[in-house]
Amino acid sequence: MGKNRDIENNGGNGGTDKLIEKFDRLVEKKGITLRDADNFKVMENVFDDQTLLALYKLVNKGKISAIGGSISTGKEANVFYAEDGDGHPAALKIYRIQSANFNTMGEYMAGDPRFSSIRKSKKEFIFAWTKKEYANLIRARDSGINCPQAYLFDRNILLMEFCGDRETGTAYPQLRQAAAGFTKSQGEEIYHAIIADMKTLFNGASLVHADLSEFNILFDGEKHIIIDMGQAVLPEHPGAVRYLIRDIKNINRFFSRFCEPLDDEAVFKEIVGAERMQP
Repeated sequence: MGKNRDIENNGGNGGTDKLIEKFDRLVEKKGITLRDADNFKVMENVFDDQTLLALYKLVNKGKISAIGGSISTGKEANVFYAEDGDGHPAALKIYRIQSANFNTMGEYMAGDPRFSSIRKSKKEFIFAWTKKEYANLIRARDSGINCPQAYLFDRNILLMEFCGDRETGTAYPQLRQAAAGFTKSQGEEIYHAIIADMKTLFNGASLVHADLSEFNILFDGEKHIIIDMGQAVLPEHPGAVRYLIRDIKNINRFFSRFCEPLDDEAVFKEIVGAERMQP
């Protein structure tokens, strides 16, 4: 506890440099593999004091045994290859506290009773958002959705299942990339499978993804994997209908190259039931 208290008190100019030094010493002491160390530490707006503190605690508790290179850089977060405490491949998602779009993210948080009491500071908001994605992944996975298994979260860090080739550490391609090799029949099959997942997500997990597209779906060579669940909302959210219609339109647009998509309104009613909502 003394070390953690020391690391929390490293504020002001040079605070992050001191944290990095402490983190380096802990990594060396614990025998943790830190790949691409220079790139890992100097990325602006990712490894600030709060993030390094959270990483320090996770390493110190033996939750992470390796930290690797970048998998992806999104609008609000960076994802790195990692290994959990048992050496199994994992994905380390880090939400950027300083540069995340607070206003855009707030649209999805407002109206969610699970997070109605969060503070208004950017730091507390990002911490709550990370918790929200963790909770959404658990709900989706429990309902049978093929999505990454969430392992743990701490502050702005989410550790989850790595979706990719475990031998090479290469992530599975996004649907937009993988679809180049689809036959029409394969594309149509995947289309109907995704529509079925949207129905399961809504009725089984009580969630609307709210940003579903070819960018937030991976393909492992046989089946699709739905990712990026931070913005997903409950059906009671004031924007749920609008988000669901947008998701439907995105999927119908993308798969129109493979098949004749179902009518947007027909898909909507199939998902939610004609008696529950009207678009």
